[in-house]
Amino acid sequence: MSIYQHPQPSPPPDPSSELETSRCVVRENLTSTTMLQPLVQHSDLWFCDGSVVLQAECTLFRVHKSQLARRSIIFRDMFTLPQPTVTTAHATLAEETYEDCPIVRLHDSAEDVANLLLALYDGPKFGNNDQDDFVIVSGILRLSTKYAMDSLRSKAIIHLNIAWPTTLKGWDLREDRAHAYDLASPTERASLYPSPIDIINLARETNTPSLLPAAFYDISRYTYAHIFEPMDDEPSRFRGAVVGVTLSADDMRRLALGKEASAHAVSAVIHGMGRGPLAHSRKGAFSLHPHAPSPAVSVCTTPGACRRDFAELVALATQHYVCDRERGYADPLYVAEELGALKSADVSECRACARALEVWASKERERMWKMIPLWFRLDS
Repeated sequence: MSIYQHPQPSPPPDPSSELETSRCVVRENLTSTTMLQPLVQHSDLWFCDGSVVLQAECTLFRVHKSQLARRSIIFRDMFTLPQPTVTTAHATLAEETYEDCPIVRLHDSAEDVANLLLALYDGPKFGNNDQDDFVIVSGILRLSTKYAMDSLRSKAIIHLNIAWPTTLKGWDLREDRAHAYDLASPTERASLYPSPIDIINLARETNTPSLLPAAFYDISRYTYAHIFEPMDDEPSRFRGAVVGVTLSADDMRRLALGKEASAHAVSAVIHGMGRGPLAHSRKGAFSLHPHAPSPAVSVCTTPGACRRDFAELVALATQHYVCDRERGYADPLYVAEELGALKSADVSECRACARALEVWASKERERMWKMIPLWFRLDS
């Protein structure tokens, strides 16, 4: 089974020295570290009948070997390897014991380990994908990937894909939830969702590419200044990101190229609307394939007036999104949706052109969504 790990540039250490080092690390962790910062038993994850003690930072978890081995091939192999000391890239099984239980020292945060164990014992209890929920889910995804807990990893990814979806329908639902949150929340709260920087880095760390298109598109809607130099007096979802963490050089390049393609898409969709009623209401105008059936739209009966209307709409949209850079100017999916609603079929004098504009905008949004991986070079 392939588990994503960061590449190790240096050659592997000598096994004998690694073994001795691991013993020293464990002894130091259980002696000198204890004097500086005492080890603490976790209040919930300490079972009297537990058969192994996991140590993460200064927190101890007494759990069951059988539970870990059943869910993780990594732990199963560790528990079956020769004793007394086993060192792997994931953890160290020391020769020391704690209350007659073997000790496994994990190279992970105590918070992540606690969230993982709670999910194993009680089942994952995910929230609404807000910033607090992300702390829990991201830890579960990291460790379930690291320790090859495939079922729990799949559940974490499915949950994250609600906020970072793979379909346009999912994206629209996500945006609706974010808008409702903004309306109901105090102004000092920046956003429902965590920083897309954290999402991109988590996707890279855990080899979860399904999170990337939505995260890159989301971050591309903000200016570089807003992302990397948020003002102290304004709420920013990027201020909540891990301090000092940014995108890799390769992902910065992808972001720059994607932002450029996204800006071009805004201008292109506005220009496309300018083709007017003769393009929007004729047979086959919206078909992605030349011989596909056209939508059920009646033909425009006032082409001259509608052509003038479309020219005015293009001028207004250009001024609003391209020149004045008003709300949504860097969000082509939003711009296309707004353009489709400019001529309401209920009140427009030409219902054919109004309906045709809605259909055209919908197809443009579908086309854009499929282009996002190409904009951000995510297929390479």
